[in-house]
Amino acid sequence: MIEKDPQRLKILERIDEYEKKGWWTKDVEDDPPTIPLTPDKVDYLNKKLINKILTAFINSKAERFINQLVKNKKLLIKEIKGIENYEAVQNEGLIITCNHFNAFDNFAIHYALFPYLYRKHKALYKVIREGNFTNFPGIYGLFFRHCNTLPLSSSFATMKLFMEAIKTLLERKEKILIYAEQAMWWNYRKPRPLTLGAFKFAVENNVPVLPMFITMEDSDIIDEDGFPLQIYTLNILPALYPDPSKSKKENMEELKNKNYTAWKEVYEDFYKIPLTYTTEVNVE
Repeated sequence: MIEKDPQRLKILERIDEYEKKGWWTKDVEDDPPTIPLTPDKVDYLNKKLINKILTAFINSKAERFINQLVKNKKLLIKEIKGIENYEAVQNEGLIITCNHFNAFDNFAIHYALFPYLYRKHKALYKVIREGNFTNFPGIYGLFFRHCNTLPLSSSFATMKLFMEAIKTLLERKEKILIYAEQAMWWNYRKPRPLTLGAFKFAVENNVPVLPMFITMEDSDIIDEDGFPLQIYTLNILPALYPDPSKSKKENMEELKNKNYTAWKEVYEDFYKIPLTYTTEVNVE
C-alpha cells in the first residue's frame, strides 16, 4: 500500500486553512521562486521562426502525450458534457474559464477540444503564472514555454505586450483559457470566488465567455502520492455575452457573477449537496 505523501497532506491542510480565512487566490503549493519575465524573453505571438517551429513540434508531442495519458489510465475522463455549447461559439474569439485544481487539468480541456483545434490548425491558448514559464523543469517546462502559453509577468513592459497579444488573438478568433480562480488548489472540488481579469478581457474585446467546470470522482487507482486518481467529467456550459447596454464595469461584474452561478449549479447538481464554505466571508 502506498503511503500518503506528507507534502500532499500538508497542501490539503493549507487548503482547509485558506478556505476558513477566505484566502481564495493565495497559492497553496510550495512553488520555486519566480524568475521575472522580461520582454526579450517572451514571444507571445510566435513571430520568431524558431518559436513557430518549436510550438508546432511541441503541440504535436503534447497531443500524443495527452492521448497516451488517457490510454494508460493516468488521465481519467468519464464524460464530456455540453460540447454543443462549444460548437455554438467555435468560430468566435473566446475566453474560456475553468476551475483550477491540478497543474495539468488543462489536459482534459485539450482532450475535449482536439477535434476542433489542432486538427483544424487552431490552438488553445493558456494564461499561466510567470514562474511556470520561467522556472519549470523537464518536459512540462517545454509544454509551458512552447504550447501556446501566455505567461503573466511582474514586469509592466512585458504585461503591455501580454495585453496586446490578448487583443490580437481574440481578433483572430482564437480561444484563450484563463483560470479565473487564479491559484491552483489541488483536488479542491468546490468552485471558488472569481477574479475579474478574464471578464475584463471579454468585455474589452467584445467576445463571449465560455464557462467550463470539471467535476471529480475517486477512482480505484491510487496515484504516486497515495491518493485515489480522480475521474473527471468536463462540463461545458452555455456561453455568456457582454451586454452592450451596460458599462464595462457592470458587464465585468455581471459576467463574473453569472460564471460563478453556472459553476455553482453544476457543483450542486453533480455532488448532490449545497455549496457551502467554512469561511464566514461572503462570496456571492
